[in-house]
Amino acid sequence: MIVTRVPTTPIAGMKPGTSGLRKKVAEFARPHYVENFVQSVFDAVRPPAGFAGLALVVGGDGRFHNREAIQTVIRMAAANGFARVIVGAGGILSTPAASCVIRAHQAFGGLILSASHNPGGPDGDFGIKFNAANGGPAPERITDAIYARTLAITEYLTLDTPDLDLDTPGTRSLGTLAVEVVDPVADYLALMQRLFDFDALRALFASGFRLRFDAMHAVTGPYAHAIFERELGAPAGTVISGTPLPDFGGHHPDPNLVHAKALYDEMMGADAPDLGAASDGDGDRNLIIGRGIFVSPSDSLAMLAANARCAPAYAQGLAGVARSMPTSAAVDRVAQTLGIPCYETPTGWKFFGNLLDAGRITLCGEESAGTGSDHVREKDGVWAVLLWLSILAARRQSVREIAAEHWATYGRHYYTRHDYEAVETEAAQGLMEHLLERLPRMPGESIAGRRIVLADDFEYSDPVDASVSRHQGLRIGFADGSRIVYRLSGTGTSGATLRVYIEQFEPDPARHGLDPQAALAPLITLARDIAGIPAWTGREAPDVIT
Repeated sequence: MIVTRVPTTPIAGMKPGTSGLRKKVAEFARPHYVENFVQSVFDAVRPPAGFAGLALVVGGDGRFHNREAIQTVIRMAAANGFARVIVGAGGILSTPAASCVIRAHQAFGGLILSASHNPGGPDGDFGIKFNAANGGPAPERITDAIYARTLAITEYLTLDTPDLDLDTPGTRSLGTLAVEVVDPVADYLALMQRLFDFDALRALFASGFRLRFDAMHAVTGPYAHAIFERELGAPAGTVISGTPLPDFGGHHPDPNLVHAKALYDEMMGADAPDLGAASDGDGDRNLIIGRGIFVSPSDSLAMLAANARCAPAYAQGLAGVARSMPTSAAVDRVAQTLGIPCYETPTGWKFFGNLLDAGRITLCGEESAGTGSDHVREKDGVWAVLLWLSILAARRQSVREIAAEHWATYGRHYYTRHDYEAVETEAAQGLMEHLLERLPRMPGESIAGRRIVLADDFEYSDPVDASVSRHQGLRIGFADGSRIVYRLSGTGTSGATLRVYIEQFEPDPARHGLDPQAALAPLITLARDIAGIPAWTGREAPDVIT
């Protein structure tokens, strides 16, 4: 095996966001682009003794350019001295399954090739992120080191070898590197069987229970077919759009009410299944819809926490829960009743990782359709559906009945997120900077009859490692408990996405049946006016409402 040292120069713009590096496919297809970033990752995380004897997990969501990038990663892993690469057959590994495989095989870490819920295809998006030995996204100190290396890189290491067969399970060699092609579902399925009572779930489906799972032509198709249909006995056709496609069938693989509208319409129909669910491009997000009722991600997290004991893995109770700052405070009220801690973190699963590793929490989630537990170190779409199925099997109630009882017990947090996508970057930053400059003067003011009691730029001090993360979102809180949050998202690849989160608590059960947009209408108008969104962005309405 002859290692080739290829001279290179830094490429601008390789700063990882909350979920790694995401760019257009055309960017990743440029000469040296994938190689520069992967070598920068290896240089930033290389142990003093090198990678000898260590394993690297590699896989992705099957999107366009996935196979080519994985072949590049394998050659570079061999050249950089790894002993093993574990890769999902066909280059497929959902993000939670990759976390599972890293942990199950005690790997050094993994490279996940995905742009999550972003569109695919030759004109779509691509991404790469490094997950550490705990199976979770690299913490900021590592992503900062990776970015610093991209600015100083002078060469990368690779091999001049033919592509490997990645479709046939088995072990093959590339120089001194052992490349293990594995069934992408096997380790994950085994983990789910340890967490949940599959016999009880089989009985649920045998009773006539109906599930509709939309895999959105993304990575969860193989997992959903294997688990829901083959293992649990749901009838064929339960899983729709179950074949991963490089362009996701021309659709946007984001499980929200805009891009999964067909599922929503079916669930609102007269002959709707009992539970509707969907997952995204890389399998870490989830959408939950009961017959005639959409369950918001924030409410889903709270309801899962309140009913987690219905699954064997959580029968002894929860150590604690955590949510991202923009997520509604619905789970806070559950935690208070259960007498367990509730942590508020910045957006990004890596912040939950420290709390999970320290045993401080068991369940966690974000309003962006991500929920998970201590079984892996990523959010997990299929796991969330299995936990919902476990609750429905144990309680023998409908989703609507469970939601109504939950709100009657804890009150309802009306909540919505308005996304303004592909806003001109300078305009979005100008809006945030102007609002930030006004924040110190806001507390004590009254606007539209609402008194402001909190206005700040959210800062998080990690209780485990004492690290501090600043500039995590602008918060405005009112005396009646309602609040507005403004953030620029780090998951897009074009311009900037301005996200506005709006929340209002309603304790009166008689007012729990309102449409969230109607219930929040005055606060939505206030959020738009306070930030001057039309003036700064030229937009009169958001692109996506969830």
